[in-house]
Amino acid sequence: MLETVVLIYTLYVFLKIYISIMQIGYINEEKRKTPVLMSISKYLVAGNYAVTKEKLSLVENFVDYFVFLWWVIAGFSWLQKMVPAQGEISQAVLFLFGFFAINYIISLPFSLYQTFKIDEAFRFNKTTPKLFVIDQIKSMAMFVVIGGVLFAALSWIVANYDSWWLWGFVLLFTVAVLINVIYPTIIAPIFNKFNPLEEGELRDAIVSLMERVGLKSDGIFVMDASKRDSRLNAYFGGLGKSKRVVLFDTLIEKLNTKELLAVLGHELGHFTHGDIWKNIALMGGLLFVSFFLLGNLPDTLFTAMGVVPTAGVKITMMIMLLPVVSFLFTPVMSYVSRHNEYAADVFGAEMGGRENLVSALMKLVTENKSFPKSHPLVIFFYHTHPPIIERLKELGYDATNTIVGEDAEEEGLQKEGIFAFMGDEEGKSD
Repeated sequence: MLETVVLIYTLYVFLKIYISIMQIGYINEEKRKTPVLMSISKYLVAGNYAVTKEKLSLVENFVDYFVFLWWVIAGFSWLQKMVPAQGEISQAVLFLFGFFAINYIISLPFSLYQTFKIDEAFRFNKTTPKLFVIDQIKSMAMFVVIGGVLFAALSWIVANYDSWWLWGFVLLFTVAVLINVIYPTIIAPIFNKFNPLEEGELRDAIVSLMERVGLKSDGIFVMDASKRDSRLNAYFGGLGKSKRVVLFDTLIEKLNTKELLAVLGHELGHFTHGDIWKNIALMGGLLFVSFFLLGNLPDTLFTAMGVVPTAGVKITMMIMLLPVVSFLFTPVMSYVSRHNEYAADVFGAEMGGRENLVSALMKLVTENKSFPKSHPLVIFFYHTHPPIIERLKELGYDATNTIVGEDAEEEGLQKEGIFAFMGDEEGKSD
């Protein structure tokens, strides 16, 4: 049984590696072709950024694979001997904490390299070493408190119920929904400051927009995202009365009022279409299947690993194999998400204006240095959003022969016709 598990995990990892290699080759080729949506220089930078991140992911996949092999061949047995046997629940919690602590130490260099090497080189990073350490301490403290309670409850279920996978699913799904409720009002403020949007034209326009679709929220807030990162974003967070509109301060800086309203109109599309509930349902289905499959692993697997199948060992093994099951679900979830994004774009165009949404999307791509093309395999497995070129095409804008950017003139290009929508006479929008 152990050989079968290792084989399945090997196929999973090497498929991910193959996809990464295809993506690197594809972008390296595409970035040298005629650019779209960006100036030549920015197009090349975006391509280099995408390739650099993919190379880091490639290395991380190799490391994760060898770490997995170590855990199933020797790591579980070693950790079980190290954890004192003082009650099955406490032993399980300590085993899980030990597992996560070791994995955290192994993954930390990748996080540091991404933040202070790659993001720094491409002028995204605003995080200081002090802030990074503070964030890590806060995250660990939350993990110890919330994780400790969750691990103890799940371990008790494993120890007391034969069908523990079913009740474990109920517990974890309930916790996941609860986190969605408390995240914007309790968890997110631990890491960022959220100030109410000042009275004025923008706030009045957002309130009017929400009233048009019947959305009642906890408020409209500006998040100090710029202290960590220069990327642009906005979102509606929370469920029920905890729903709130969150605008990154970087977004407000780069987009005008009409563009902001178009972006929020897109997000309101998700709200109106009930996409958050669809996502919760998909997540529930994935969790259920995962608990069913991984909660019924035979004891012979643990015997082959040289460990006693205690609650902590069973839960940890399930956590290790969960990405494999999730990967099988990924294409379906990505497809549904892309479909929802198209529908939200249509809604956003109706609410905030088609030209404004197109202009906002183009700014987001440029400012976030998002390379507009990806290998078909990457789109199939990972893209929760359709490729930007396809999104713009659905909005009636042909981006394939357009280059924009603040240095476009220097390259002998024209900015004219940014809103030259397909089918409009003489390039004028309707």
